[in-house]
Amino acid sequence: MDDKIDHFNNYSLTKVSIDTIYMNRPSHKELFGKLRSARQAVSEGRVALLNQLAIAADAIELEYSIELELNAVLVELLEEAGPADYAGTRPPQRSYDQEIRDLELFAFTVESRRFKCRVYFKFALEQGMFWLVSLHQDRPVKEEP
Repeated sequence: MDDKIDHFNNYSLTKVSIDTIYMNRPSHKELFGKLRSARQAVSEGRVALLNQLAIAADAIELEYSIELELNAVLVELLEEAGPADYAGTRPPQRSYDQEIRDLELFAFTVESRRFKCRVYFKFALEQGMFWLVSLHQDRPVKEEP
């Protein structure tokens, strides 16, 4: 069967599988919406930390206070991030942690003005709650020689 299924005014439609569409997620529009929802949740103080010890250790490394500065840090990072900064998988991976099991995880890397380095952060959203999964200096994967 021909992949071209219809011709209309010099345009042609091509059959694509649902797997192809699914693998291209998240779209630019979807990422923009996730960042907007995340900014809203953080600005309203609806923030939960998934792995508090790891986030605390990374906060010490970045030299900020979770108690005093976390919300401001998150607002800044979310304002600096755009869909082009998405660093997660396509489609987004799902969490295996009990508290947020099966929620999609959205990871971004941004050049942070506050920290003067590239910062990686990952979060999940659930019913208006922002779950911070990770926030640390970007640690790019080193390629094998």
